[in-house]
Amino acid sequence: MDDIVKQALAKWPNVPHCYGWLGLDARGNWYLRDDRAQAAGPFVESRGSLLEHAKLIDFIQRNYEHDEAGQWFFQNGPQRVYVELEAAPLVWRIAEGDFAVTAHTGAAAEPTACLMDETGKLYLVAEAGLGLVHTQDVGVAADAIEQGRWQPEDVLAADLPARFGHVMSPAAMHSAQKS
Repeated sequence: MDDIVKQALAKWPNVPHCYGWLGLDARGNWYLRDDRAQAAGPFVESRGSLLEHAKLIDFIQRNYEHDEAGQWFFQNGPQRVYVELEAAPLVWRIAEGDFAVTAHTGAAAEPTACLMDETGKLYLVAEAGLGLVHTQDVGVAADAIEQGRWQPEDVLAADLPARFGHVMSPAAMHSAQKS
């Protein structure tokens, strides 16, 4: 976490959390979801505006974490901005040749398991959590599988959040708790 974020947390410890305003798609892209995008439906139906400002994206990714309930968030100064997920909390990129795995945040990872859901989506499990293999890297992942580096286990996509302890929609969970 950035030092400036830690300082803001110490200075303003009781800032309310933010729900529904930020989304992460299956390719590791961030979306800002204003009131209109949120009113149009959940993240998978109404993404909002693609974030393209490189420094803002870097800041979000350096301060992207999860809480004890499995909700992923961006720590924006003293405020937690909870993230709506399209597929998984992380999106993995795989390097050709050595099969090095890197999260969409830039963090390197060492996979401990490989999973394939009923639609053919490929996931890797690492210490950081569950991540979807980026669509552009599925061919590289197939090479790793053919070489015996990873052995995919069949899974149902709907079972992944409970199995790996992440929340796909913190906004929906927050709304349900308020009711």
